[in-house]
Amino acid sequence: MGIDMAIGLLGGLGLFIYGMKQMSEGLQKTAGKRLRHFLAAMTSKPIMGVGVGTAITAIIQSSSATTVMVVGFVNAGLMTLFQSIGVIMGANIGTTVTAQLIAFKLGDYAFHAIAIGAFTYLFSKSKKFQYIGQVFLGFGLLFLGLETMGDTMAPLESSPVFIDWMESFAQYPILGILTGIVVTVAVQSSSASFGILLGLVTAGAIHYEAAIPILLGSNIGTTVTAILSAIGANLTAKRAAAAHFLFNVLGAGIMIAFLYLVPDFGGLLQNLLIDVSAFFGQINPSEERLLANTHTFFNVLNTLLWLPFTGFMVYLVKKMLPGEDLTLKRGTTFIDDRMLSTPYVAIDQVKKEILAMGKISKDMVCDSVDGFLNKDGEVIKKIRHHEDIVNEMEEELLHFIQKIPQGQLNDVDIRTLDKYFAVVDDIESIADDADDITELIENRLENKLKFSSDAQSTIQEVYSIICEVLDKTLELIETDNLEIAAEILAAEEKLDQMQIQFRQESISRIKGSEKGSCDPNSGIILLELLDDLEHISDQMADIAHSIIEIYEDESTGQEVKEVNVV
Repeated sequence: MGIDMAIGLLGGLGLFIYGMKQMSEGLQKTAGKRLRHFLAAMTSKPIMGVGVGTAITAIIQSSSATTVMVVGFVNAGLMTLFQSIGVIMGANIGTTVTAQLIAFKLGDYAFHAIAIGAFTYLFSKSKKFQYIGQVFLGFGLLFLGLETMGDTMAPLESSPVFIDWMESFAQYPILGILTGIVVTVAVQSSSASFGILLGLVTAGAIHYEAAIPILLGSNIGTTVTAILSAIGANLTAKRAAAAHFLFNVLGAGIMIAFLYLVPDFGGLLQNLLIDVSAFFGQINPSEERLLANTHTFFNVLNTLLWLPFTGFMVYLVKKMLPGEDLTLKRGTTFIDDRMLSTPYVAIDQVKKEILAMGKISKDMVCDSVDGFLNKDGEVIKKIRHHEDIVNEMEEELLHFIQKIPQGQLNDVDIRTLDKYFAVVDDIESIADDADDITELIENRLENKLKFSSDAQSTIQEVYSIICEVLDKTLELIETDNLEIAAEILAAEEKLDQMQIQFRQESISRIKGSEKGSCDPNSGIILLELLDDLEHISDQMADIAHSIIEIYEDESTGQEVKEVNVV
């Protein structure tokens, strides 16, 4: 292979990979939120996992990205090993969708797609059309790269050395398998390695029977990314990566055995796939289409073969990696750097982490006020321990949010990340206020302060509203329901008015203390407690404003839905 051919091949491969990336990002921006909800539909049934894995991989166009995401979910305890195997099987089927797509000979229309995509992406004012333009642009670049590789490798058709090398793959399949593994590991994409293989087929430099072992090798090579991502993960996550490797190796191993043991198995397989293609209306399919169909047929057949034995595969990987399922103790539970390769999923995990952080802060507020009312000093240590946990979660969350790549996100997702910074800070401030209340508990216990029935009623009334609004705030974060935001803002205004009224009443009681109506020290502590509770309501109102601002109308800058404070 000369320098010019190598440069042409690498340039075509670069266009292909970049085009695939652009198309994938455009699809993710268009369907990101729906994709997150789709992921949430995961069930314990392996067949459902297969469907989810297939669909997600077809959209993000990378089985490696899907399996890395699965390893992250397993590591975070969001998915069991049993569930993960179904998704991994589906990922293998999903990656063949890309192969089916690029098997179409659409090189003649590459520039048409690029022109439409570039014009739409650059000049459309609608974000939706910009994302669609990005899909078309990536689509055109992908096929331009594919055609470039085919044209560059065309001279190999007449190279005796290369022809002999390719023919050896049919005679010695293990060589083709090793080649497929090496190429796929090098380019970190089975779709990209399939693109190279298709370019060779298009150029006539390699024939169907010699291409099969390379195809099997690429299926094994794509497992390396997940294996690398499992380094440093917990044991269950390592087992998920091992299950991916085992599933692909066992499937390829069966095919390799047939290639070695059955005379002319490649020819028999070709005839079978021609018949299968004809059944689906593809009469006399080209070698490119036949190769794509083989890829799909192999992965579907492998899934059907092993799906009933999912439990057995779990047993095998546990034997391969024995030990206790221990999860690393850390401040956060749901976020994992492995999810950064799928940003729309990372956002959903950030939301779950924020909700977990919010629930801890809510419990801190409830425990601190209960402790104050009941003169319970035992809660102080618990609340301060939880405050340390919230601080750790805040630090890890903000650091993680900063690392989420925004190139694959739409405008709403980008605003969501921006506002999540403020939400995390507000929740941490609520925890700080709960911690401040513990100092008031200490003061009350040390000075044996007593409160009048009016003061006790005041605290209880404000506390009841605060607890209700805390629940609504968590519901708002989870659902993004702007009607709940309106209720929070209305409650905050009500609490402000109550704060003024109760402060005046408390000051009146303090002024009348010479008549024995109120202990001045108790009155001061009461005012400080009311200040802390009022500040908590302010933080919840800030969270409501942040959620509202996420959904501002892009064209007018106005809120999508008016939120009236009553």
